[in-house]
Amino acid sequence: MRDLTPGVLKASWLHFLLLGVVLFTLQGFLFPAPKPVVGPLDDARVATLVQTWQGFNTRAPDASERQRLLRSELERDMLFQHAISLELYLHDPVVQQRLVRNMRFLGLAAEADTEALFERALELRLHLGDEVIKRRMLQVMEQLLLASSPPAVITEAEIVAAFQQRSGELRRSARYSIVQLFFDRNREAEVPGLIARIEQEALPPQDAVMLSSPFMQGYTFTAQTPDQLARRFGAVFVSNFLATVSEPRRWYGPVRSTYGLHYVWVDDIEPARDATLAEVRPILQRDLESEARSIALAQAITRLSERYELRL
Repeated sequence: MRDLTPGVLKASWLHFLLLGVVLFTLQGFLFPAPKPVVGPLDDARVATLVQTWQGFNTRAPDASERQRLLRSELERDMLFQHAISLELYLHDPVVQQRLVRNMRFLGLAAEADTEALFERALELRLHLGDEVIKRRMLQVMEQLLLASSPPAVITEAEIVAAFQQRSGELRRSARYSIVQLFFDRNREAEVPGLIARIEQEALPPQDAVMLSSPFMQGYTFTAQTPDQLARRFGAVFVSNFLATVSEPRRWYGPVRSTYGLHYVWVDDIEPARDATLAEVRPILQRDLESEARSIALAQAITRLSERYELRL
């Protein structure tokens, strides 16, 4: 059989085909398709972002903080735009319920069934301007990004290192077990006599409670930190109480709070101490996992942003 290979290689149609492939490939390198554009944000939206930032920080953002703020908002828009391009909204029950509810609220095709209302809402492009749907799509996109680029697994060495670094922060506060008698401002004049009676009759704390004015928070509190006491009695009480108390199994006071006067039996004091690793392991694990998740998500968003043009 005759070898046709040399003839085929000399064929003009093959030369044109190869030239076309080369030109198409070069075009992709030399003239890439333009990236989708996100931004810039309009002035009103920028002003709202800056105002919100100032509300949390009590000052205006500097130039770098402002740039990070705008960049973060553009990344949110990018994620939403990418979710829309992937048509993630088509099969999300939260989006469907939201659009159907909006359609009925607006009185648009109120008699139609759920599927028809959903389709009509999409035709009206209601999904593009709804903040609830945007937040939902951002959540879905973040889940997809983390699924494709999962966070690093937290190791025991990282937990131990975090425990050592945060030992001061994780120190266990002193705890107080108390029984308190409360006297409102109308009864303050009675307090010296009532204290004398308690001491003379050696009334047990649970019996002495009968002399107290009503107090909505209660009378007996077990193993309370100063912060917990402050939530119940206020910072003034805690400041006065800690300045007075020194040992358990005795009465202290009267101790003033913003509510009135308190006569306090201190049943037990657990001194402040360093936490053990076993006690704070769940906290450390949670915080490290949250940090790893944030890092992984930020890296994934950065990679995705390379496919877009973000205009500040």
